[in-house]
Amino acid sequence: MRIAECNWKQIETYLEHDDRCVLPIGSTEQHAQLSLCVDMILAERVSIDAAEPLGIPVYPAIPFGIAPYFAAYPGSVSLRVETLLALVRDLIASFRRSGFRRVLLVNGHGGNQPVAALAQELMLDWPEMTIRWYQWWNAPRTWAEVQRIDTLGSHASWMENFPWTRLDYAPAPEGVKPSIDHALLKTCSPEAARELIGDGNFAGAWQKPDEEMLALWRVGVEETREALEGPWPSRS
Repeated sequence: MRIAECNWKQIETYLEHDDRCVLPIGSTEQHAQLSLCVDMILAERVSIDAAEPLGIPVYPAIPFGIAPYFAAYPGSVSLRVETLLALVRDLIASFRRSGFRRVLLVNGHGGNQPVAALAQELMLDWPEMTIRWYQWWNAPRTWAEVQRIDTLGSHASWMENFPWTRLDYAPAPEGVKPSIDHALLKTCSPEAARELIGDGNFAGAWQKPDEEMLALWRVGVEETREALEGPWPSRS
């Protein structure tokens, strides 16, 4: 259930029998012809679709992440590492104060990886908490489905092109984009990265048939739901 559709009394009642919640984490950054908010949209939607049958509250997605390499693309936003970590720390502290003890962090952007280390630190400080870092798109079965569809796919390619991340006025290009030089990209300034990447797609076709994408989505939702169901380790 969406926190936006709950009041405090509903959450107080929920916490009498369950202590799980979900925090999606996304990013606002270039995704070729797709929405700048692809990572936020996907992290939040997969969380809601997974949690709804279980009645577990889903907080609004954090819309910003760590993406300095896309700074030369207008509209892209990047937080400093310490800013994102401070934000997540404060949010989890608030969850803990409310009575949540098991938190699933559903990440939609690879650049947010430092939060995984933060989760370990917080469990050291708060041993009663279990904080699970979960990257929905590369969970084992979801990634296997990606590979079944096409082994060539990456940022802003077909594998992020769902009906709910497209823009009606910006159709996908035809064809397949060759893979960029990822090792070189890691050494680039934002301006050099834009020159290397071009439209924003890292590799692969820009779009696949909807039936394949919906099949991929079903796997992603099911696997995310399984992460919510557990097993969760026992805590102090």
